[in-house]
Amino acid sequence: MMPENCLQSVLLLLIGILPRVLGAFIGIDIGTDVSDMPTASDVVAILKSHQIDHVRLFDADGRMLNALANTSIEVIVSVTNEEVLAIGQSPSVAATWISRNVAAYVPETNITAIAVGSEVLSSIPHAAPILVPAMNNLHKALVASNLNFQIKVSTPQSMNVIARPFPPSIATFNSSWNTTIYEMLQFLKNTNSYFMLNAYPYYGYTTGEGIFPLDYALFQPLSPAKQIVDPNTLFHYDSMFDAMVDAAYYSIAALNFSGIPIVVTETGWPWLGGANEPDATVENAESYNNNLIRRVLNNSGPPSQPTMPMNTYIYELFNEDMRRGPTSEKNWGVFFANGSSVYSLSLSTSNQISGNASGVFCIAKEDADSDKLRDGLNWACGPGHADCSAIQEGKPCYYPDTLQNHASYAYNEYYQKMHSVGGTCDFGGTATTTTADPSYGSCAFAGTSNSSGSTESTPSAFAPISPDSGTSMLVSEIGFLMMGSILHLFFCLR
Repeated sequence: MMPENCLQSVLLLLIGILPRVLGAFIGIDIGTDVSDMPTASDVVAILKSHQIDHVRLFDADGRMLNALANTSIEVIVSVTNEEVLAIGQSPSVAATWISRNVAAYVPETNITAIAVGSEVLSSIPHAAPILVPAMNNLHKALVASNLNFQIKVSTPQSMNVIARPFPPSIATFNSSWNTTIYEMLQFLKNTNSYFMLNAYPYYGYTTGEGIFPLDYALFQPLSPAKQIVDPNTLFHYDSMFDAMVDAAYYSIAALNFSGIPIVVTETGWPWLGGANEPDATVENAESYNNNLIRRVLNNSGPPSQPTMPMNTYIYELFNEDMRRGPTSEKNWGVFFANGSSVYSLSLSTSNQISGNASGVFCIAKEDADSDKLRDGLNWACGPGHADCSAIQEGKPCYYPDTLQNHASYAYNEYYQKMHSVGGTCDFGGTATTTTADPSYGSCAFAGTSNSSGSTESTPSAFAPISPDSGTSMLVSEIGFLMMGSILHLFFCLR
């Protein structure tokens, strides 16, 4: 019989193969402070329609976990800040949490990580002494459930834990948290986990008092006179995002740790702000997130760690209108609650979220009375002779299965066919026109400049490689790493 420790080491080798060969990914955070939050099944339908295959939940909501079952979408579930203390103080509480919120859903739901709290050190510093014990208790519960190889435990931290992030080469963690962070890094190293970082160039720029140019925060090209260079390493930083991630790597190294990858669990840019938030605009949000995606999917790391992909989660899926704080706090979403996009966003090399178009569209008002919406929908699909086949079950515009979404599609179908002969976008005051294309995924809304209703997305090129080169490289690396695992197994058995 194979020795147990040998088998575990081989499994660790095999588990380590996939992240290296599959490269970087873009995921998305799902907040729920939304007054008209779609149902869990509608949320999953939006994710699937846009080929989003990595999500982070800010809790462990059973409805979402059930809806994500059998989708293969990789899920990070979260321990809320309110739960951290009890879990850190009691292994039995941690075991119960794992049983109820993780073991009850796997393997059907592809849970891959647990985020313990949210920015605990900077948001609830009194809980710092209990943070790593909470992580340890959860990990031990995963071991007891034989889930520790599949599911990692980590804790998202903000850039505030780094005392001075620029230049990156001299960055260190805030010394007041050194003991906790050292214990955390030791835990991450011992469990083969990763460091979760929340990195927001928006705040780095808006609070920087003009030190850095806006282009630097938005991944835009910099003129030779504005190049950002670390004077100690002479590394050039083309974006604040790269510098932030590198600052975290240097901070980890300053505590004598290496080989711990960083995953950015939150980043993004608000698309709407108040009078004193002039940089929170649709144009900046669209620019930041599209450039971020291109940067991450080129599969390279920051200057000091060029071979470490920067897996990243965009904050966030929906606008959270119930959040407290300035206007910008409520407007980080890339989608409205009805599933339409806030702006054009390419989440991958082959998937385009349609945003602004040259056409005019007729959609349902967000605050429209539901009875009037239903009447308008029935009229458009009946006497109005709108083609409503696309919103039937099993068709591309059925999801999200909401009255507002279906009414928007029907209203627009009617409007595009009839506006040239006097048809209006009113429907009893429940409709309005917009130039923002409400199309999403494979659901295409007809537009005045595109009466066929078809839309095309042009894949973005991220690297000048031949069609076959990526596959051959992937296969060869898998073969090489698999051979290493087989050899390791051979010597274990000798």
